[in-house]
Amino acid sequence: MKILKIFIILFLVTSFSELKSDEVNDVQKNKILKNIRCLICQGQSVYDSESEFAVSIKLIVDRKINEGLNEKQIYEFIIEKYGDWIIYDPKLNKNTYILWLLPLLLFLTGGAIIYKKISKNNEK
Repeated sequence: MKILKIFIILFLVTSFSELKSDEVNDVQKNKILKNIRCLICQGQSVYDSESEFAVSIKLIVDRKINEGLNEKQIYEFIIEKYGDWIIYDPKLNKNTYILWLLPLLLFLTGGAIIYKKISKNNEK
């Protein structure tokens, strides 16, 4: 009877740890998928998309997580295959300077135009 209780306890503990591991993998998978752009459905993440491309990326990310790769390694794999544009939050490098600097340039240009209009109206 004691042996049966021990087996039951061991079974419950291992089952719980597997569930915990699956939950962690699902959270990591969802985080990664929300940061990958669907190349078919412009403006949607792979997480939100149901296109064939998104389904294949979901399978790839799931497989890579099961292989033990971490988030950074999965992003590197995806970027190597599809380029920097596929990630919503790309790293700053020579290919992505324009992505990081364009909003700042637009803001400064818009501010200069507004300032010029206001100062012109004040002179009259």
